[in-house]
Amino acid sequence: MNFLCLTLAALLCAAPALAADKRVLRIDSLTASQKGGAILVQVRGAVPSGGWTKPHLHLLHGDSHTVALEFLAAPPPPGMTVIDGLVPVTASISLKGRATSVHVQAEENEITSQVVR
Repeated sequence: MNFLCLTLAALLCAAPALAADKRVLRIDSLTASQKGGAILVQVRGAVPSGGWTKPHLHLLHGDSHTVALEFLAAPPPPGMTVIDGLVPVTASISLKGRATSVHVQAEENEITSQVVR
């Protein structure tokens, strides 16, 4: 039992984004550019209501060809009064390394883009 609790605690500490954040509803645009030794990724999308906070990109995996990310945000707490409708969100991340394409996942869609040099 102690091993299970310790393992669960370690998983939550190692990936805090997975504990509360959820994928945004959709991605509307994706740009990726290489400058020096870094890839700058910029994403625009939408969440299904108001109250979502901290939109960000989370690295799933990467290799010399493709970087895979997911577009996450913190949903509003239960019982919070929010507007009901699509609300735009944006996020960007700078990753060290090189790749030829970037793949980003949301709840309803996913987009792949070539890295512009």
